[in-house]
Amino acid sequence: MATEGSADRSFRHLISCFRERLKMSIQVEPVLDYVTFLSPEVKEQILHTAVTSGNMKAVDLLLSILEKKTWARGWTQEFVTALKQAGSFLAARYVTPDLADLPSPSQEKAHDQCLQLLSLLQPTLVDKLLVRDVVNQCVAEELLTVEDRNRICAEENKGNESGVRELLRRIIQKENWFSTFLNILRQTGYEELARELTGVDYSEQNSESDTSLAEGSVSCFDESLGHNSNMGRDSGTTGSGSDEENAAKRASPEPELQLRPYQMEVAQPALEGKNVIICLPTGSGKTRVAVYIAKDHLDRKRQVSEPRKVIVLVNRVMLAEQLFQNEFKPFLKKWYQVIGLSGDTQLKISFPEVVKSYDVIITTAQILENSLLNSESGGNDRVQLSDFSLIIIDECHHTNKEAVYNNIMRRYVKQKLKNIKLKKENKPVVPLPQILGLTASPGVGGATKQAKAEEHILKICSNLDAFTIKTVKENCEQLKNKIKEPCKKFEIADDTRKDPFKKKLLEIMSSIQTYCQMSPMSDFGTQHYEQWVIQMEKKAAREGNRTARVCSEHLRKYNEALQINDTIRMIDAYNHLEIFYNDENEKKHAVMEDTSDESGSEGELDGYGDEDDFKRPVKWNKTDRFLMTLFFENKNMLKNLAVNSEHENEKLAKLRNTILEQYTRSEEPARGIIFTKTRQSAYALAQWIIENEKFSEVGVKAHHLIGAGHSSEFKPMTQNEQKEVISKFRTGKINLLVATTVAEEGLDIKECNIIIRYGLVTNEIAMVQARGRARSEESTYVVVGDSRSGVFERETVNDFREKMMYKAIQSVQNMSRELYTHKILGFQMQSIMEKKMKIKRSMAKHYKSNPSSITFLCKNCNMLACTGANIHVIEKMHHVNMTPEFKGLYIVRENKALQKKFADYQTNGEIICKCGQAWGTMMVHKGLDLPCLKIRNFVVVFKDSSSKKQYKKWVELPITFPDLDYSEYCLNSDED
Repeated sequence: MATEGSADRSFRHLISCFRERLKMSIQVEPVLDYVTFLSPEVKEQILHTAVTSGNMKAVDLLLSILEKKTWARGWTQEFVTALKQAGSFLAARYVTPDLADLPSPSQEKAHDQCLQLLSLLQPTLVDKLLVRDVVNQCVAEELLTVEDRNRICAEENKGNESGVRELLRRIIQKENWFSTFLNILRQTGYEELARELTGVDYSEQNSESDTSLAEGSVSCFDESLGHNSNMGRDSGTTGSGSDEENAAKRASPEPELQLRPYQMEVAQPALEGKNVIICLPTGSGKTRVAVYIAKDHLDRKRQVSEPRKVIVLVNRVMLAEQLFQNEFKPFLKKWYQVIGLSGDTQLKISFPEVVKSYDVIITTAQILENSLLNSESGGNDRVQLSDFSLIIIDECHHTNKEAVYNNIMRRYVKQKLKNIKLKKENKPVVPLPQILGLTASPGVGGATKQAKAEEHILKICSNLDAFTIKTVKENCEQLKNKIKEPCKKFEIADDTRKDPFKKKLLEIMSSIQTYCQMSPMSDFGTQHYEQWVIQMEKKAAREGNRTARVCSEHLRKYNEALQINDTIRMIDAYNHLEIFYNDENEKKHAVMEDTSDESGSEGELDGYGDEDDFKRPVKWNKTDRFLMTLFFENKNMLKNLAVNSEHENEKLAKLRNTILEQYTRSEEPARGIIFTKTRQSAYALAQWIIENEKFSEVGVKAHHLIGAGHSSEFKPMTQNEQKEVISKFRTGKINLLVATTVAEEGLDIKECNIIIRYGLVTNEIAMVQARGRARSEESTYVVVGDSRSGVFERETVNDFREKMMYKAIQSVQNMSRELYTHKILGFQMQSIMEKKMKIKRSMAKHYKSNPSSITFLCKNCNMLACTGANIHVIEKMHHVNMTPEFKGLYIVRENKALQKKFADYQTNGEIICKCGQAWGTMMVHKGLDLPCLKIRNFVVVFKDSSSKKQYKKWVELPITFPDLDYSEYCLNSDED
């Protein structure tokens, strides 16, 4: 109780210190909705004050009540959580007990300047701004909550001026409101108002540079409540300014940066300035070690007045923000300028400027790679590896082959080898940064023999130019106490059920194979069958055999349905097919509507159970007729079979029993993750759990967590959606994640006591990463699968490879220094030479100046779509064709799954050939509607050899296309 009393006193002290700030940043009514420790009478009193005297008076009353009375244990955390749930994130930063994210004085100063600026220009905004134009965008950009919008719209009923005033009053209570509001003004056509808001000295001092992504343009996470107060400072400035003195006066305690003995053990070589790979299990505090090393490095460099700059590289956008907010910023902000960057968000600043202005930069590796490429191609703002004194690489086991980490490190190794030569010639060398790699498991690279495993470890070390790879040896017991090994269990689910749904699918697939005269060597529903049918589809497309190609495409969908049926519910497999066939039907119907002026009428097909389900377009190919008829004739039967719970998947039954067992074995709250193979299965399993009352009865609260990469078949999660789910998992609002491999590695996910791998086993790295999530006391790691699937054998192999990996690491650690150095140098030379040969081969294969040497055919109808001469490239990745002739060959169809906004463009719909085949998407780039082509939808014909090929990605095609000249296109375009 003494501790609780102390916590209460500290919390009340924070309220007294930041009372005025809190009054400005809390919207009292929604906060009260989430506070349970206040009585209804007290809430009514506060709400009455809000109505009669205004929001700030009501907040003041709420804070006074909190200060003066004694509340139930845990009330402080509940209040902070209530603030966040109500959208008052800025207020939450002031009263979070650990003060890890307390706004600095310089941030408050920037905030106050923005407020003053808005106050001066409020009459202009009230006069010129229509609230309806911006309010929905404010909600979309998460500047306002839905409740905020409703209140603003209610005020707007009294007049637009009232609505604008309410809008402004509410947005200034939010984090990062100024820059977000500027961006919204620009997006909604109020550029002039945005210019007026930025046309003062404050904004000029914090100017933004809007360069392209290819030049390494980025956005900063820490916008200092509106503008980045650290921008413009000299990078050598450290913690001696007035900000720190003010911070000391405010008594803002910094979290203490200390390492445990096992952490200090692995950090030692890096603290001595050596390049090192630190290998520590998931959850043991690798990142904290990196923060400690970074601070020690900067401190030492500052003491001897040497250049100092740390860059932390990650391979996922969410990791950049996570490491910035949770690790580097809290521990280093008092002494050094720290920033987190990503190419994925809105506010953009030039990366070279960031490098000049900050001491510690946390960024996705691709941003650094883009900037290095720009420097090599002669860009004005140059960034070089020598600009940094320490590079920290998170999840460094990805430093291999053509991964972005390895592309960066290959430059490092080349310069190192040049430096050796320069040194021999007594010439000055180019300074290189210290390298620190972090990993939980470097893996064995698929090795089956110990010698190959050692070679893999040596290659990782050579790619990172590591002096050594460091693991815990002297403090193993302490590490074991920190990281609990989970109990591993195998749940074998051999499916002995009668499965009439599967039987019907097999009948349909056999009918299709008979129709197109195909004879596969593999069984239906297997990975081998899928690979075979993909090859058949490609072969048929090259040969112009439309019947075989379309049948192959449909067989693939049925095979996917079989795999879904084997993994999740029959209804999920049925839905997969229904979505595909409805989409095919709608595409054909869209073509019919587009060509209705040319069409005649034909009789409807006979034999359909429900005519509303099926709209036949004017022109049906014989194969289309057969395939569509086959599905729609069997549709009702398939659906009836799919909803019959008698034939439940045995694996689902095992999974249900496993979840119920784990969530009822203890009174302590359980927290777990189910790993599954696909996004679709993650979503479907989460829905199955949510809809099953047995799970809710034992307190299971599930949600899916999937990747952010774009997929037209299954909508991805946005970065914000991922963050929200992980945040709810951390606080216990969600206690079971159903995730794809996105949750295996790197993300800051709270420790679990149950990990289930549901029919998904990949390699030993993924196994170690996933198992490392189960680090609570008495945690369990369960593999659920079919004994014939090979899942359990692969898991056993991974156990063997893990042991092989640690043995290989030990062997490398025990090598003599001379032998180790010799091997590392040999692998580095080999890597450089292999890259040179690869570039030469690639150049030899490239038709560098002759895109017209190829033509593109629709893979479905074999119609000529365009030649390579018509293709231009945007941002080095989007391939577009803007010719009027091409425009007449396709129609645009709305597809909500494809509608998405990116930094410099947005996708608005799907373009399809008049045969119904999808070709790509319509993208809006700088105000232009452009058809963006996906090469996988075409057959590429090489004129000189008459050969035909299919490609998955544009990068595989040995042709260099010219960049789109935006200005020239606009001048020559006939469009208005």
